[in-house]
Amino acid sequence: MLDAAFFDQVFWGNTVMAYCLFGAILFLGIILKRIISKLLSKLLFKLFRNFSQQSHDDAFVALLIKPISLLIQLTTLYLAINQLRHPLEVAIFHYRKLVGKMKIAVPVSLGDCIDRIFLFLIILSIFWIILRIIDFISHVLLYKASFTNNKSDDQLVPFLKELLKTLVIFIGFFTLLGFVFEVNVLTLITGLGIGGIAIALAAKESLENLIGSFTIFLDKPFVVGDLVKVDGVEGTVEKVGFRSTRIRTSERTMATIPNRGMIDGVLENLSLRNSRKVAFTIGLTYETKAESVRRIVTEIESYINGHEGTSGDGTASFKSFGDSGLIVEINYFVTILNNDAFLDIRQEINLEIMDIVMRNQSDFAYPTQRLISDHIVPVASAEKEVGNDTTD
Repeated sequence: MLDAAFFDQVFWGNTVMAYCLFGAILFLGIILKRIISKLLSKLLFKLFRNFSQQSHDDAFVALLIKPISLLIQLTTLYLAINQLRHPLEVAIFHYRKLVGKMKIAVPVSLGDCIDRIFLFLIILSIFWIILRIIDFISHVLLYKASFTNNKSDDQLVPFLKELLKTLVIFIGFFTLLGFVFEVNVLTLITGLGIGGIAIALAAKESLENLIGSFTIFLDKPFVVGDLVKVDGVEGTVEKVGFRSTRIRTSERTMATIPNRGMIDGVLENLSLRNSRKVAFTIGLTYETKAESVRRIVTEIESYINGHEGTSGDGTASFKSFGDSGLIVEINYFVTILNNDAFLDIRQEINLEIMDIVMRNQSDFAYPTQRLISDHIVPVASAEKEVGNDTTD
């Protein structure tokens, strides 16, 4: 059996007992780190159980297990290292500190540096845990918002999440300055003076975007999920953030537009339209008789207005004499907004227009060329008129 004298032996300035305690604390911390992390996560979840009203404990544990593990690991390592006294207490440098009206030299040991480093990392891990709790709260709120018909909830929750996390990071920064670097935070804030004004001017654009985000929430020109068009960018709004709005375009790319641009530019909310316009022209051959043109125009307009997918106020009219044919202009509105259904209706109407033209002894004009002497003289350039199709 080992007696007390063995543990009192000193090697490299530390007793055997100190080394044993160092190893035991470190070993227990590594072995029990994950178990304790899960237990602490479940204990914290009990505080939010009534808030969540659903079984979200797995998500909560998954969010917190890493920061809590880091906190436990840092605490264990700190306690283990503090069992060793030498050479941690040896001064490695001095710094001058103002005490009253006198400056005195303050020794800084290796142990002091390690304490500061550990305090810095522990504060970081604590604020990391707070940020993860905010992530969990937003996760629950988004889950609840998915059961409501109001899309404003889906838009507001991510914004508040970013706002709260920014405030927490801001508080964490000044906490580190105060506790780790011993900076008088109040004096620092009040002493910014001209420097603060310069920072405010530098952050002018960020502040404008922040104000723009509040304007979006108050005025509600759009919500998450709406199809919008702004500054030539068309797509579905996926997220309104602290500084910018993200839009998924029809090409499946992600466009990020500053919130200031969303409210200052001309914004079209395409989701609020009650119909989609179709406007185009067709060209009939010059061999078509006037009576046939009248019947074609009348039948096209009658068919469009009788279609169940249109608004009933479509028009078809003989517009002009084109370079290669008689130009007929067609306009109508489709009341079904679903894109697949819209494409089917437009195709059905186009096919019927082809049948109407053929039934009335006519045909579609196309660009032709006439050969005179040795030169080819273009008779038509129908690309300017014929086939000009615009769909909103």
